Amino acid sequence: MRYLSTRGGMPPARFTEILLGGLAPDGGLVVPEAYPRVDAARLARWRRLSYAELAFEILRLYIDDIPGADLRELVARTYTARTFGSEEITPLRALEPGLHLLRLSNGPTLAFKDVAMQLLGHLFEYVLAKEGRELNILGATSGDTGSAAEHAMRGRRGIRVFMLSPHGRMSPFQTAQMFSLDDPNIFNIAVDGVFDDCQDMVKAVSADLAFKQRYAIGTVNSINWARVVAQVVYYFKAWFAATTDDSQRVSFAVPSGNFGNVLAGHIARAMGLPIARLVVATNENDVLDEFFRSGRYRPRAAAETHQTSSPSMDISKASNFERFVYDLVGRDPARVSALWRALDERGEFDLAGTPEFARLADYGFVSGASTHADRLATIRETRARYGVTIDTHTADGVRVAQRWREPGVPMICLETAQPAKFADAIREAIGEEAPRPPGYEDLENRPQRFERMGADVGALQRFIAERCAAGGAAQGPAAKRG
Repeated sequence: MRYLSTRGGMPPARFTEILLGGLAPDGGLVVPEAYPRVDAARLARWRRLSYAELAFEILRLYIDDIPGADLRELVARTYTARTFGSEEITPLRALEPGLHLLRLSNGPTLAFKDVAMQLLGHLFEYVLAKEGRELNILGATSGDTGSAAEHAMRGRRGIRVFMLSPHGRMSPFQTAQMFSLDDPNIFNIAVDGVFDDCQDMVKAVSADLAFKQRYAIGTVNSINWARVVAQVVYYFKAWFAATTDDSQRVSFAVPSGNFGNVLAGHIARAMGLPIARLVVATNENDVLDEFFRSGRYRPRAAAETHQTSSPSMDISKASNFERFVYDLVGRDPARVSALWRALDERGEFDLAGTPEFARLADYGFVSGASTHADRLATIRETRARYGVTIDTHTADGVRVAQRWREPGVPMICLETAQPAKFADAIREAIGEEAPRPPGYEDLENRPQRFERMGADVGALQRFIAERCAAGGAAQGPAAKRG
């Protein structure tokens, strides 16, 4: 398996050569040369596998430069009942006939990001040890990626994590999960701005090839290919759990911000999984919904990005969207480059009326947006009807899913986090506290350590350089207090 850039300017590379990086050298995103196809016979064989066994079978199609025995061991160490709470790893719960909830939030940080990030921690450590290298991970988070990355990488040899988040825009629980960590290889940076400012800073540092090389900058954001392919696994696992017939189609509803989670569903569908619809659910930041309805992709400025009760989706520039557009335009890197030049110059591009947009229906995508009132109503209804409390992001997905259900086609709604992470909204919706897993009772009261910074790329580079020169010493007494 070889990997290319969506913009065509990267020589073909193997998995371990692209694992530790983020953007391709030409500013594009890394994609596989082709998606492996899975036929009905193989699907039938896979139906009997455990989660770890299934993950190995899927991942080895994309990772052929790590010996099979080593990859199998890494996967087996990742997907355990001890880490994820059950042997199923991502259990499927039937809410009613034809409507299911895929429970993805049973990992260490109570969010779906753990499913991929725990694997990344093992893969990174394995490759770095083989090559005798160190890595400085630079990431941006709107809420869950940061804590999942830090908990997966804390204490790992040869790895430092520099994680940017928008100051004051995450839930108190999400903030405390990150800022209360005191591991010497973890650095939290609270940026005065929105998530897109954080993401732009990460991209700018990654685009400075000299700095990136000197300080061995890598990423765990959803632009990291290994994260995306790890998420493909639970689409297959959910399909097996929801069907008995190997030709039965299902649909998935996915709360969407940076587009990585639903992109994994697109890849599963391209591999041959019988998926009818991929429902893209947004909140008030409805850039993706606008595209799938109209063909116009128009990211919003920071001042136009709403702060909502589903904050992990308060994103207007969906980084992984470029990977889907690459497929939509026939995997033509020149066309992708032209579209992103238009995006840089005019702030948008529009595919309405083009042959590419006419083909959109072939990919199964539909979309919808949800509001704060919608979320609260959906949380109340789900609790009353099914006895299940869902978080605000999952509520966006369930709300939009109801518009796109089809008779005879199971709808699987992807849970993204446990409700305890968004306690204020849950309290507003149902009038009581969200249930908390053991060990998280006093999380927000723990000491918090972070550095506050303006949206300044130069300041970020200096911060990284100083910490690397100091040998990775933790943020000291001068670090800001939450």
